[in-house]
Amino acid sequence: MTHPIRSRPRSRAVRRRAGRAGQYLALLGYLVFLAFPLLWLVSTAFKPPRELASSHPQWIPDQPTWDNFRQALDEQPLLRAAGNSLLAAGSAALIAVLLAVPMAYALARRRSWLSRAATGWVVVSQAFPLVLLIIPLFLLLKHLRLIDAMPGLVMVYVVWSLPFALWLLTGYVRALPPELEEAAAVDGAGRLRTLVSVTVPLLAPGIAATALFAFITAWNEFFFALVLLKSPEKQTMPVVLTHFLGAEGVADLGPLAAASLLATLPSLLLFALLQRRISGGMLAGAVKH
Repeated sequence: MTHPIRSRPRSRAVRRRAGRAGQYLALLGYLVFLAFPLLWLVSTAFKPPRELASSHPQWIPDQPTWDNFRQALDEQPLLRAAGNSLLAAGSAALIAVLLAVPMAYALARRRSWLSRAATGWVVVSQAFPLVLLIIPLFLLLKHLRLIDAMPGLVMVYVVWSLPFALWLLTGYVRALPPELEEAAAVDGAGRLRTLVSVTVPLLAPGIAATALFAFITAWNEFFFALVLLKSPEKQTMPVVLTHFLGAEGVADLGPLAAASLLATLPSLLLFALLQRRISGGMLAGAVKH
């Protein structure tokens, strides 16, 4: 006969293992859900026209080909569009980080009605749809003569990504121990010197995450680029991708998939480069030193 006292810990261990297995299965399903569009995009980009028109699609192409990539590069100026997107997204990310770091430091260290109002502005600004903003933005940029100009688009991207960047960095600053800044002040460092020499190095993971967010947001943005940029030589990558759609809305599927895959590479490469800095224990290492 099984002793009741011994069966209880065993049953608890079984429930914990079952719960952990369920969590892993849910995580695996979520990863498959996220990876499915990218894997299907890769598969489609390497399929010849005969397999694309097949009524029985399959994951791995029988005869993979690079013709879709060559056709996409020949039909549309993808390299020029990628350069425009890189310029706009990189500039917007850099300016957003430079503005958000001192603003987040001030909001986190000087808590007052102004900081609460700024936090409310961050929340409210994310609720406005793009359709309501495009008309006043267009009129403002037209008055400043920044329509069909890359600086105007960069300005819009900075304003659009700054609220979330500010909210994100404020949380990172509040997580830093203020004793480090107090020690720097005892040594004679002013606010600016403390921010540059003490706070910014500790904020490396937050700055990397903020820059990544601002870059990907600007790189994938379509609506503002479509409305504000009229010259074909200034169009960004998301706008050029729409040129693979025919007059009746029929997509040239192979070249479109190849071009879309090329458009995703910069974001994936940037994430791969910044992943360690984002997830690393920069704060723990800095405190030890």
